[in-house]
Amino acid sequence: MAEIVFQSKDDAEKFYHHLLKYLKLSNNHEEILLIEDRHILKIIDDKLTSACLKHVRKAFYEFVIDVKRDDWLKRILAENYYFQDPEEQRHIMEIVYSILEGERKDLEIFLEKTNEKQRIKEAIEQVFQENISLSFDSFIKFRLRPYFLDLESYVKISIDEYKMEQEYQIFVQTLREFLHDRTPKMEALHLLLGEEIIFYNESLEEIKRGELIKMIDRKLLFNHPVYVDSASIAPLLSIAPTTIFLYTKNPEEALVRTISNIFEERVSIMPFHTFCDQIQWVKWEKNTKKSENGA
Repeated sequence: MAEIVFQSKDDAEKFYHHLLKYLKLSNNHEEILLIEDRHILKIIDDKLTSACLKHVRKAFYEFVIDVKRDDWLKRILAENYYFQDPEEQRHIMEIVYSILEGERKDLEIFLEKTNEKQRIKEAIEQVFQENISLSFDSFIKFRLRPYFLDLESYVKISIDEYKMEQEYQIFVQTLREFLHDRTPKMEALHLLLGEEIIFYNESLEEIKRGELIKMIDRKLLFNHPVYVDSASIAPLLSIAPTTIFLYTKNPEEALVRTISNIFEERVSIMPFHTFCDQIQWVKWEKNTKKSENGA
């Protein structure tokens, strides 16, 4: 026989239905009982088979990972950091899960490396024996304390990232509004992002650094001294070209994303190597015209 006691009626009911769903049993299955007034779930079996115990153990693990983790993250956000808004909670939790799923290597470096899944499995293995009798809340409090400390670390770094993303969105929107009121000084501009950033005009003639500096609108650097890069963003906004041909080896680079976010449909991202083809084409056109004029 197995008996799991919950302090919360909601938790008891959630696990009861989760277990039934996991085992694909009907709500009236006689061997699984939910004593609602005492928040107790019982599995009636004189001797639990190892196969049955394995299923219950796995269902319990998935309940912790898939059902309760969201509850705990929301509680940490609300009680520790005062994020009450569901939409804000959702955005921050998306960042948490991207870290947990290994999608944010840039944020993982700020966290101690742990195997949270293995940690939970080991804790469950220790308490799930042939005859189970345990308090869910005591299990969470004492066995999973290190796991909760990990969750708090994930939440903290995710909140910092969320705030930075919010600031970034405000920054991008502000520059879009600045761009909206600008008259283009150039129809097409070619931007080569390599070891250094090089600007070229419509004729693929390099725009020298001194000339670029003269083009920069000083209001940009005065109003956004931290965020506006004088080597790339400021000249682009000041020139406000109708079309930007951006040549890069890495389309996922942060600067490429920022330029694309600000200039949106004006940007055409091109493979880095195609810039040489463009240069060759321009040279060929010039030589052709010279030949025709000479003729």
